[in-house]
Amino acid sequence: MGHLYLEDLHVGQRFTSATWLMEESRIKAFAAEFDPQPFHLDESAAETSIFRGLTASGWHTAAVTMRLLATGGLPLANGLIGLGGEIAWPRATRPGDILRVESEIVEIVPSRSRPNQGIVTVRSTTLNQSEEPVYTFTAKILAFKRAT
Repeated sequence: MGHLYLEDLHVGQRFTSATWLMEESRIKAFAAEFDPQPFHLDESAAETSIFRGLTASGWHTAAVTMRLLATGGLPLANGLIGLGGEIAWPRATRPGDILRVESEIVEIVPSRSRPNQGIVTVRSTTLNQSEEPVYTFTAKILAFKRAT
């Protein structure tokens, strides 16, 4: 599927991304740099935490989700320009999880002042290999019409 413009989109349209393996070494590297909490960095500390085992940072899961969307999971022309959204982490992401993103367009609002663009609301759910949601993100994304 090529890059889609505003006029190619419709409510109810669904997209599926490729997959991504959450490797333990990368979970620890991301956490060391961006979310240095013991349950992301150390197996022993993680075992005694609420998670009962090593988990990826929620922000790592969010970053992987963005990569999967940007590399074909949501192929919008002109890129994914976010205007805001609502996020949740219903379940921890673990080493060895294989993630993919399922997205659905839930609303399209054409701009009144700029007829060449609109705001598309997309609900994305990142699932692990057991079909369990690990991240949900409902985003408002700026989309453009084809240049005429």
